[in-house]
Amino acid sequence: MLSDCAFRAQLVLPEQRVLFDYWCGIARGRAMPARADFDPLKFPDLLPHFAVIDLRDGFERSHFRLAGTRLREIYGREITGLTLTEVFSGRRATPWHTIHSRIATDAVCAQGIAHGPAEGREHVVLYWLRLPLSDDGIRVDRILCHDTGASETDVEQISEFTAYCAGQRGPEVLRA
Repeated sequence: MLSDCAFRAQLVLPEQRVLFDYWCGIARGRAMPARADFDPLKFPDLLPHFAVIDLRDGFERSHFRLAGTRLREIYGREITGLTLTEVFSGRRATPWHTIHSRIATDAVCAQGIAHGPAEGREHVVLYWLRLPLSDDGIRVDRILCHDTGASETDVEQISEFTAYCAGQRGPEVLRA
């Protein structure tokens, strides 16, 4: 099992580490914090990169409850209100479904890098972080997302979708 310290060490961006540290702090020894514990206004510079996936109606009906303005650039459209299957379709659907399902089922944190995070967005390299939230402390009812995109010209080309989850020993490489 990947420890919190090892998971944190794999986070690429400094803002991911700050957010993960905050998430751990507000959990206060619980498996995960509640949505009410999370104050997005503590991170004004990160607000455009945040999204919340709402799972309260079940995983198959999950949707983006809210999405920051920068996510429109990453995904090529406004995703607030859209279901996961509407945002992640085509060859990218399976890796994203696997990751979000694992977070919802196992209450693990996940992060990674995806080249072409959504259909038609092959020029975007996405640095992503997913953190589970739970109002009752047991069932994941929301997923806090932090997504930062870069163009291929800004980073070395990535040809695979890589995910690191807190509950595994190494990277899970999902080909799409």
